[in-house]
Amino acid sequence: MVKESICIIPARGNSKRIPNKNRMEFHGKPMLAWTILAAKESQLFDHIIVSTDNEKIAEISQKYGAEVPFLRKKHADDQSPVSLASFSALIEAEKFFEKEFSTIVQLMPNCPLRTSEDIRNSINYFEKSNTAFQISVTRYQWLNPWWALHIDKNNQPKPIFEEELRSRSQDLPELYCPTGAIWIAQSEAFKKEKTFYGKNYQICELDWESAIDIDTKEDLAMAELLMKERLRINEVN
Repeated sequence: MVKESICIIPARGNSKRIPNKNRMEFHGKPMLAWTILAAKESQLFDHIIVSTDNEKIAEISQKYGAEVPFLRKKHADDQSPVSLASFSALIEAEKFFEKEFSTIVQLMPNCPLRTSEDIRNSINYFEKSNTAFQISVTRYQWLNPWWALHIDKNNQPKPIFEEELRSRSQDLPELYCPTGAIWIAQSEAFKKEKTFYGKNYQICELDWESAIDIDTKEDLAMAELLMKERLRINEVN
């Protein structure tokens, strides 16, 4: 069997918080298109597959150069972990192309500021680290999660980290937040564990702009401003 690399972009049609998020226009292109184009520009993948349950998303995917050899039959609901959708897509792809894939890279379409350079750097880091699983993360910036509070049933604030709440910010260790931008795994290990949070998984840091996940209208507004500035700088250069 020929072993190759595969990129899987999970893009279901029924997004809740921002309706039709994956195919909405984002700076002149459908949101999904930015991820497809970054994957193509990286020139690292033998196949770029969009896993979707939606015919319109499939049409957009093919227009921008991705493959949609099958529509998603499982794990297209709000409850299913996205890793299971990628697992199902990997199994289907190996059957369809009659080959095995050595590496699977999952790129979420709601991270349109992640670039081809980010993808190349992450995969290089993955290969050098000799790990089976790697997820992308970014450092918390202006908000300090060590000082996080939750509100109890009596509407009273309760610190999550009691001791750290009394510490100076400069005395606290750095914390990192996972982002769906670039998740990588050795395919055989991934097929066994069905998650990128496999045994001894490693992290690869992205800058906060590339790491933005668009899940809310506030996320979308910030991403639009950042992309506008990025495109302006590219035009000047």
